[in-house]
Amino acid sequence: MAEPRVIVSPPDKTGGRRIQIDDQTLGTAHSLHDLSVFLDRVGVEGWDEVEVAESLVIEWHGGGPEVWSARP
Repeated sequence: MAEPRVIVSPPDKTGGRRIQIDDQTLGTAHSLHDLSVFLDRVGVEGWDEVEVAESLVIEWHGGGPEVWSARP
């Protein structure tokens, strides 16, 4: 199976980041843990927070895996 294309949007006003996998919006994550839970629910199982942060298949927009708050 091909690796999924995961896109993490920039943080919104509340610090949430919209998560998309391929063309499907999964929801809004507020942490790496939330993102790993979303991925697990769609069958990308076993990724912990470190693996999510280091994954090359995740495109981070508006900041990397350490950014979970809106910038002024």
